[in-house]
Amino acid sequence: MTWNPDQYHRFAEERARPFWDLIGLIETDPPIERAVDLGCGSGELTAEAARRLGVSKMLGLDSSQQMLAAAGKQDDGRTTFAVGDLSTWSDDGAVDLVLAAASLQWVPDHVDVLARWTASLAAGGQLAVQVPDNGVHPSHQIATELGQVEPFRSAMEGDVPVDPTVANVLEPQEYAETLFELGYERQLVRLQVYGPVLDSTKDVAEWMRGTSLTRYFARLPEALHEPLVDEYRHRVVAQLGDRSPYYFAFRRILFWGRRPG
Repeated sequence: MTWNPDQYHRFAEERARPFWDLIGLIETDPPIERAVDLGCGSGELTAEAARRLGVSKMLGLDSSQQMLAAAGKQDDGRTTFAVGDLSTWSDDGAVDLVLAAASLQWVPDHVDVLARWTASLAAGGQLAVQVPDNGVHPSHQIATELGQVEPFRSAMEGDVPVDPTVANVLEPQEYAETLFELGYERQLVRLQVYGPVLDSTKDVAEWMRGTSLTRYFARLPEALHEPLVDEYRHRVVAQLGDRSPYYFAFRRILFWGRRPG
């Protein structure tokens, strides 16, 4: 996957709101000694969350070298960063908090992954996860259509990446059932619609360039990146209209659970 921290940060404030809503679900009594942020990105929110929650040791893991290069600036002794794959990560059962904000959607088999994360939690440990659930929105549907459009389809030799939100994200009740089956003593699962207000519908392309469209950038020659974004922007405006400002209704699932002490 090709990530650009600068592009991702164009909407940093809007992307941060669901992160802080998720952090608000986490309990700090007893104190959190060890925590891990799986898919930490460029690390600013990871480090700030560690400070706000009073975490003694926070580890941020990400698979993107580009993001981790930026995250190194946040390494303050309390929070450290390393390369890691959230789909295979596990620990020895001594972690007090597993946090994953807008990262789990990139990998399949959520029930198995959540079981592995749960086994890494200490008694009384907490799990806090947020995933986008916007696959039904035209912004995602148009992105999926691009995989069948020339010259992009031929350039990918028919190996068209699927939308991970559509392919991997479960229904809210399925996460609730999973937390119950995994033995969480308490849980909260909610579907929330966020509404970042963009300057215009054209800016949907800039938002998606930093996230969902990256799956194409990883498989296309660089010369086709801008043509892809241009075609995407054209289709978004054609379907949604040239509106200014534009209310970008964006569904997300937030869930939290705590293991028995």
